[in-house]
Amino acid sequence: MDTLNPEGWPRPRGFSNGTAARGRVVHVAGQIGRHPETDELAAGGFGAQAAQALANVVAVVKAAGGSAADIAMMTWYVTDIAAYKAAGREIGAAYKELIGRHFPAMTMVQVAALLDEDAMVEIDATAVLPD
Repeated sequence: MDTLNPEGWPRPRGFSNGTAARGRVVHVAGQIGRHPETDELAAGGFGAQAAQALANVVAVVKAAGGSAADIAMMTWYVTDIAAYKAAGREIGAAYKELIGRHFPAMTMVQVAALLDEDAMVEIDATAVLPD
C-alpha cells in the first residue's frame, strides 16, 4: 500500500492524505466500542470506546485474512470532538497497540448522534488485502 501526499504538501500527522493499493477490498461496517463477547459498551469514557471500536475494526479485517497494515481508509464518526481531543493520549496508545505505525487515509466527522445512543464513536474502514 502506498501513501499519497502530494508533492510540496506537508505530511499530515497521524494519517495520510490518500492511499493506493491493489488487491481484495474488504469493507468494515461502522464499529462502535461494544465488546463482541459481552455486548456491553466499553466502560471508561470516550478513550475506552474508541479503543474497543479500533479493536473491532482490526478483528473484522483479520477475519478476512488481513491485518491492521491492510487498512487503507478509516472514517471516524464522533459525537463530541472535544471529548475526542481530551482522550487523545489514550486513543493514541490504543492506536499504536492495535494499528502500529501504519497511517491510512482518515476522516473524522462530528455527528449529532449515533444509532446506539450511548455510543460516542463509530469507525468504518476499508482494507485492501494483497492478492
